[in-house]
This record gives sequence, C-alpha cells and structure tokens, in this order.
Amino acid sequence: MPSHTPRCATGASPPRQPGSKANPGALERELGAELFSRARGNIALTDAGEALLPLARRILADTETAAQEVQELVQLRRGRVCLGATPNLCTGLLPDVPRDYHRQYPGIQLIIEEGGSRDLVRELATGSLDLALIVLPLQSHDPALAATPLLHEDLVAVTAADAPPLAGTAQIQVEDLRDRPLVMFRRGYDLRELTVNACRAAGFEPTFSVEGGEMDAVLGFVEAGLGPAVLPGMVAERRPGVRATPFAPPGMQRTIALAHRKDAEPPRAARELRRVLMEYIGQATETGSLPPGTRPAT
Repeated sequence: MPSHTPRCATGASPPRQPGSKANPGALERELGAELFSRARGNIALTDAGEALLPLARRILADTETAAQEVQELVQLRRGRVCLGATPNLCTGLLPDVPRDYHRQYPGIQLIIEEGGSRDLVRELATGSLDLALIVLPLQSHDPALAATPLLHEDLVAVTAADAPPLAGTAQIQVEDLRDRPLVMFRRGYDLRELTVNACRAAGFEPTFSVEGGEMDAVLGFVEAGLGPAVLPGMVAERRPGVRATPFAPPGMQRTIALAHRKDAEPPRAARELRRVLMEYIGQATETGSLPPGTRPAT
C-alpha cells in the first residue's frame, strides 16, 4: 500500500517563507538580464526590472495569501473531513455528533458517506475516507487498519408487526430461522455475513425470499411480510411496523469500531472529529442515552 494517497480532510503546515535577504546578482544571472542600474552609487530599475516588478509583487502577495489560507486550515477554520458509516449508525448515532462538531468547528465541512462495512473499508484503503465506523472483526483480506472499538450492538430478529411470532417464547434461537426464507441485504453488508455465518454455525444453510437491499429496502420488505431479517436493535426500535425478537443468550452481537489506515495518521480535522465522537459516547454512557441495544465497548 502506498504511503501517501489523497485525503478528503485538508490540513498542512504553512509553507516556509522565503528568506528576507534576496540576492539580486544571482537572480540577474539566472534571468540573463540586468534588473538594476548601478551608476555613481544610485540604484534604479532597468527596463527588465520594471517588467519584473509587478510579477514579483504578485508572487509575494500570493505567497502571503497561501500562507494565511494554510494557517486557517491548520487552525481548523476551513477544510473538510470525510466520515463513513453504516446506514443504521447514520440515523441512530451520528445526528448528534455532526451537530457538536459543527458547533466547535463551523468552518469545517463534514461529509458523511453511507455504505456497508466492507465497502467502507475499501474506501478507507483508497484514501476516499478519513475515518469510518465499521464492524469488527475485519475480514482476513481487508487492508491494515487501526480500529478502536466503540460500541457493542445487539442484533434482533425482525418480522412484520402483524406476522405470527417466530417462536412461542420471548426469545428465539438461530435454529428458529431454519426453513424461514429471510429478507437479506446486498453483498458488502456485514449483517449479511453475520446472519449467514450464524445460520451455518447452527447447522443449516439459510434461504432468501428477497435479497440485495439496503437498510430501508430490507425494512420495507419485512414490513410487507416477505420474511424475517436480522437487524440491529436500535433500528427496530424506531420502526413501529415491525416486531423485534431478541436472540437467547449468548445472543447475536456485533462490535462497532472507528477505523483509519495504519500507515497514515488522520489529518487534524479528522482527529478532532474522532475526539468529539469519543466524548459523545462517553457522555451518552454516563447519562444512559446511548441508542437502544448498544453498550460501550470499553
């Protein structure tokens, strides 16, 4: 993996200012023309010097402007940062985080990219994202990432609110999904891999009534009675048209982590976003206001 790729968040050290002492003789030799007339102790611009003067002034002005603009980026007055997140986290966790970040850094543009966890990992690898909320564990073929676990999230089986219960008890086993065609996410969603692997571990290959959807599509298909799906508890809580049934212990969970590439520290704007997110989770943990079905990973 290359050590440097373009990044969405901008920020850099200001350029080194030119030395205050110029060497007119060296410049004249380089240009091949005299810039100054030196007669009897008086120094005046030649025609070549007069022609160069406006350009030299413009270069100095542009250098000062560039230094000021870069300094604004360094001080987080301008710039942008790109954060990837799964759709359920965009609606269940992130709305408060951009608000807090914007209050502290109103000049920074925050770009949110929705996608499945594996899709987000690929975008991190190419430098299209500065940070991403992904699901652990990573697949063996995923690129080297530094990931900080944030939350453990319970998964539930979701059916239409008016559909018969999946089992005669308040909790179900993965085995209860046998012979029930599932509503399934498209490839690239970690929930697809989690569900399929859990079914195989229980001794059966799942079948699908419909597959290939995003989060909203999957919820709509479930509400239409096309079959159950395995979803995060925080998503089910917000949909009155579905019934959520928890899995019996040990249950089904996933771990949400904040990731970036190992070979490059995120720019300052992204590091500040990481700080705001961590502070939000800490405060939500203390006040008991984390989304339903989640708990801190530390």
